[in-house]
Amino acid sequence: MSLALGQSAEVTRSYSASDVEDYVALGGHRPAGDALPEPLVNALFSYLLGVRLPGQGTNYLKQEDDFVGSAKVGDQLRARVEITRLRPEKHLVNLLTTCDTADGRRVCEGQALVYVADVNDTEDAGRDL
Repeated sequence: MSLALGQSAEVTRSYSASDVEDYVALGGHRPAGDALPEPLVNALFSYLLGVRLPGQGTNYLKQEDDFVGSAKVGDQLRARVEITRLRPEKHLVNLLTTCDTADGRRVCEGQALVYVADVNDTEDAGRDL
């Protein structure tokens, strides 16, 4: 797997009222009004890390998020992950995680740490989670 510092991936998605009802039915809390539950925002990062970057075979070790804003049902969200540190000797990749609405409001920002068996870049930058 060829990974490099600064490499990124993103996805856009909006959640419907039906999506929120499905989430609640699975045991999630019912949000007040038309607020979007934070775990649905985090699901976008899980998707990116497991499918796009680093992709298949990624083991999610840690996620820290600071929800600095809120999203509402129907908001178009853009979730993004960016590699900030590679530690091939430990098979670890640190990533910056951000989510914004289509009009540029920041919903959350944070960091993720993942294990990738075949990290092949030897650069080391950024900070540990």
